[in-house]
Amino acid sequence: MTQTALSDMQVAHQLADAAGKVILPYFRSSDLGAENKLSEGFDPVTIADRAAEQAMRALLAELRPQDGILGEEFPAKPGTSGRTWVLDPIDGTRGFISGTPTWGVLIALSQDAGPILGVIDQPYTAERFSGSADLAEMTGPLGRRPLKTRAIQDLSEAILFTTFPEVGSPEERAGFERVAQQVKLTRYGMDCYAYALLAAGQVDLVIEAGLNAYDIQAPIAVIEAAGGRVTDWQGGPVHEGGRALAAATPELHAAALQRLNWQG
Repeated sequence: MTQTALSDMQVAHQLADAAGKVILPYFRSSDLGAENKLSEGFDPVTIADRAAEQAMRALLAELRPQDGILGEEFPAKPGTSGRTWVLDPIDGTRGFISGTPTWGVLIALSQDAGPILGVIDQPYTAERFSGSADLAEMTGPLGRRPLKTRAIQDLSEAILFTTFPEVGSPEERAGFERVAQQVKLTRYGMDCYAYALLAAGQVDLVIEAGLNAYDIQAPIAVIEAAGGRVTDWQGGPVHEGGRALAAATPELHAAALQRLNWQG
């Protein structure tokens, strides 16, 4: 098969392969340093973040030169096709520099209305979660499996993931807490791996704030392919970033949305 004959999902997988190859030698290395991108607070970036995005951009220049690129670490590249590859080379850099395997490579292909495919890749655990209009599957140490969200409809039976209180305003934290008070179990600090677990039918809700487009577009595509729903906190599109609510079922999404916006 020639490079020009590759499907978009095959290109996405090649991007994930290229990023993982660059990133893994840095993971849990004793001399990995991190720069802080913020004057206040802590938003780290490492040489692995930048090198992985450069590797993916170089591959796209070869395989999809007409498409635009939106990445976390470098300026956006305009395209002529009306399509944009949205890249987060390491989502969860805080986890990466801490040695936890909950970070991942996020890759989405987007049009004006949002992402049309997405990949969440965890190179260290060799797990890859892929979603599009005609594909919802994961591969990993246990082989190839379909992705399907759980059928939970009641908040009292739900498992909720978030990065709060690390990210978000006091007001946003209060909205999250209103949901957390109703669920069976809440876990913290999982970054993009939480979205992957939702798509895989392991958890039921993810609530986040302060997201960028490159943080959420791949999870949107993967979760929606698996049967879930992802919106902002008002039930509208969230592919441009902001506050995100991801749920396994429409019923669970509606119940969480009501709690997020409850005034009392």
